[in-house]
Amino acid sequence: MSHPCLDAGKKLALAAVMAMTISSAVNAADPVQARLTVDAEPAGPRIEPGVYGHFVEHAGRGVYEGLWVGPESSIPNTRGWRNDVVGALRQVGVPVMRWPGGCFADDYDWRDGIGEPAKRPVRPNRWWGGVEDNRVGTHEFMDLAEQIGSEVYIAANMGSMPPRAMSHWLEYMTEGGKTTLAEERRRNGRDKPWKVKYVGVGNESWGCGGNMRGEYQADLHNQYATFLRDVVRVASGDGQGNDPLIDVLMERSGPHLDALTLHYYTMPGDWSKKGDATGFDAQQWAKTLKSALGIEGRIAAVSRVMDKRDDKKRVALYVDEWGTWYDTPAGASALWQQNSLRDAMVAALSFNVFHRHTARVKMANIAQMVNVLQALVLTEGPRMVLTPTYHAFDLYQPFKGATPLKATLQAPPFRTGDVELPSVEASVARAADGSTLLALVNLDPQRPARVATNLKGTAQGRVLTAAAIDAHNTVARPQAVVPAPYSARAGAQGLALDLPPKSIVVVSVPAAR
Repeated sequence: MSHPCLDAGKKLALAAVMAMTISSAVNAADPVQARLTVDAEPAGPRIEPGVYGHFVEHAGRGVYEGLWVGPESSIPNTRGWRNDVVGALRQVGVPVMRWPGGCFADDYDWRDGIGEPAKRPVRPNRWWGGVEDNRVGTHEFMDLAEQIGSEVYIAANMGSMPPRAMSHWLEYMTEGGKTTLAEERRRNGRDKPWKVKYVGVGNESWGCGGNMRGEYQADLHNQYATFLRDVVRVASGDGQGNDPLIDVLMERSGPHLDALTLHYYTMPGDWSKKGDATGFDAQQWAKTLKSALGIEGRIAAVSRVMDKRDDKKRVALYVDEWGTWYDTPAGASALWQQNSLRDAMVAALSFNVFHRHTARVKMANIAQMVNVLQALVLTEGPRMVLTPTYHAFDLYQPFKGATPLKATLQAPPFRTGDVELPSVEASVARAADGSTLLALVNLDPQRPARVATNLKGTAQGRVLTAAAIDAHNTVARPQAVVPAPYSARAGAQGLALDLPPKSIVVVSVPAAR
């Protein structure tokens, strides 16, 4: 899907440049030889659109300036939400948004964000600095969700808010009758109740959500969840590699939860020195991709623990915070980071992992949507830029609702320093029209790869790559990393796809007639 900010002439010129770049890259070195054998048998339930979900927290310039500029702003907006960013998000498709945090949610009083905006209280943002004037509250966020066409996932405060307040917030949003809270909502400008599908009962209860023991959290979760009706009740799960916590929650709270969460952040370093978003070398590239692939081990481990108490897989796993986290540059707003081709690779690898675990993983929410961590959009005053991660989300749109297929990939590893990685990573699925979807990622930043398959016909799609491993888009150069058209036709030996170094290729192969 193309974005309207690219006019036809620019698209043609860009496609020509990208085609030359791809051709040069493929011929620059002997390609790695890989083999992908696709089976017609499903590998699991369908890929839920929710795994392409998003996370919006009141941190840095994520909400204010990034998404919200206010109705009085000279930047074109609809009731305060900037039209350019909302339009881009509509195009990429946002199935679900988690809000208002994150750690911010653990100190949030929903009543601060309703009523006349000028009279709303101003609070310190204890987690991300500055103050919160609550100009964006429940009514405003729900308006954003309707403008984008997204389901709502409310992260409700269990760390410092009583159960009655949580149930009152839900009633305020969803009650259609003549209750006191519904009438208050109407006085504040919204007659029709909103739909809230998901409610998170707390966030990171092992940390910023209260530093709770698992046993205490389970008891507290049960208390809060008792007063929630007609929503998917989501328990705060793991973010520290703590399998016993998952076991405690599944044992003690299983009947009172419908999903639990996993948080997983990718970085080339550690929490004391996470690493830089640009200017990195091949070793940092490899360490980051190795870290990204580690999400599969955590999903598998958490799933095994869940299986002990829930072999029918009733309880879903939501990876509701994931993405890259680098050191914030000096002078930048909280959690701002540049977004490079490497981040798009992390996104693609993560999507492929989610596709392999559809029996449990029903939602995932990238952290975060705009100007914070691995954002899809960066803004600078009245201008915005779409990041390589945005383009990765766009490339993978056909996989929403598709059925993953069994496939065997044979590809040699490659090594950078002490880091070994697969040269090629893949995901295969069947779309509703019967076509076969292929997502192929060449992790090697130096060598092209040729992936032979047992498929016939012609593959049509797009490729995302760039000349430099840290290539990124800026307001001055917004098209440095954008997708280009890609096609391949089967020969006598079947369909083979040539992948440039450091690239993502997503194609569709029509069903044989």
